[in-house]
Amino acid sequence: MADKMPARGLLELVLDAGSFISWDTAPVHTRPNEKYRDDLTTAAEKAGVDESVITGAGAIGGRPVAVIACEFAFLGGSIGVASAERIVSAIERATREGLPLLASPTSGGTRMQEGTIAFVQMVKIAAAVATHKAAHLPYLVYLRNPTTGGVFASWGSLGHITVAEPGALIGFLGPRVYEALYDEKFPEGVQTSENLYRNGVIDGVVPAQRLRSFVHRTLRVLVDPPDESSTREALPLPDIPDIPAWQSVLLSRRADRPGIRHLLRHATTDQVPLSGTGQGETEGTVLLSLVRFRGTPCVLLGQDRAGQSARNTMGPAALRQARRGMRLAGELQIPLVLVIDTLGAALSQEAEERGLAPEIARCISDLVTLKTPTVSVLLGQGTGGGALAFLPADRVLAAQNGWLAPLPPEGASAIVHRDTTHAPEMAAYQGIRSLDLLRDGVIDAVIPEYPDAADEPVDFSKRVGETISREIRALAKAPEKERTAARHARYRNLGSTR
Repeated sequence: MADKMPARGLLELVLDAGSFISWDTAPVHTRPNEKYRDDLTTAAEKAGVDESVITGAGAIGGRPVAVIACEFAFLGGSIGVASAERIVSAIERATREGLPLLASPTSGGTRMQEGTIAFVQMVKIAAAVATHKAAHLPYLVYLRNPTTGGVFASWGSLGHITVAEPGALIGFLGPRVYEALYDEKFPEGVQTSENLYRNGVIDGVVPAQRLRSFVHRTLRVLVDPPDESSTREALPLPDIPDIPAWQSVLLSRRADRPGIRHLLRHATTDQVPLSGTGQGETEGTVLLSLVRFRGTPCVLLGQDRAGQSARNTMGPAALRQARRGMRLAGELQIPLVLVIDTLGAALSQEAEERGLAPEIARCISDLVTLKTPTVSVLLGQGTGGGALAFLPADRVLAAQNGWLAPLPPEGASAIVHRDTTHAPEMAAYQGIRSLDLLRDGVIDAVIPEYPDAADEPVDFSKRVGETISREIRALAKAPEKERTAARHARYRNLGSTR
């Protein structure tokens, strides 16, 4: 297990030197008996602080930030009325002052000496966090060893982004309590930061010495204004060659075709990768990250061709992870960029029983109603409901050899002709290629390939990134009501004038 780092030691590592200003006032405790008063006095002498949490403001890379840090040496970092009031006051002040908030709990949970009244303080804290997030202000959480009980089950699990220190004990019911209640040990290796990361509960494992760099990078994306000087003027797009749809299908399936990982590597900066749904699910067929495209901040959500195969396609967990990205964009009020490149959604008993179709429907609904600017990019294969779940956006772009179809052409051929040999004919007939999609109003623009993205992966990825940056900047200038109305009208009228 990780050592228990003092709260002040953590703040010294993370904040700019000399920038911390305490917001704490003298704690007021509710009717402590003599034994509890002695416990509080002893705890203060041991920990060097007057309560289990310290709050205040400082700076990280010159950016102002509010901070809350638990002190485990004070009665195990437990939360009672006084500490809860201190936390809530800090959250409310951060909200009033428009500050991002970094919270770092380390706690055994509710303070047993105060009982139920302390227990229900978690509701008050969670409500304050919800109000802070409703103000579209970042809430970052760094879980330290240990974080358990009501703290983990409330404000410790509400971060837009949540990471933990290596080797930390993180869990709902502490192992000592579990053993006392059930007369057996809790399974080894479950309540660790590493295991929670692997299972999509938290976004990463970050040593305390690297936390400053992580928060600095995150705030660069979420707080810094767009760099207006970094986007080039759009060049006139060349005529897109009139090649057969089947040729685009074959080119999109090249193993060396650039995907979202190339886009991340060559077209974005300040990447903050996120993991899983935050609810115990993760899947390698999608990637979620906070990034900047040529200085423009956004949430990037995309299907990862490197994580897919014929037997490993998008399942319900991938779609729930996608919906997390949509919520993040909405809560943080930054644009959402979606990348479509999928063999399709999973066809399996597990996918059906875990709600694949309803999750596709919810993704579509979330995207249609999302209030932030949205750009969708058909980068390669666009098969079935898995592609449709990422499609609705203010602007929809397609790579020259990208395509969109209800089934792969072979599947359409099997339905119509009862064989797969008519796949090229079906690809042409169904209007799946980029030129057809542009003609039918499904997409707004085609990003050229010279002559195939796989032959120019770096230049192609940069071209895509520049196009995305221009689009989201233009969308950000439009009033929200006009933009969302235009999005609804787009899909309301799609196909009606064909």
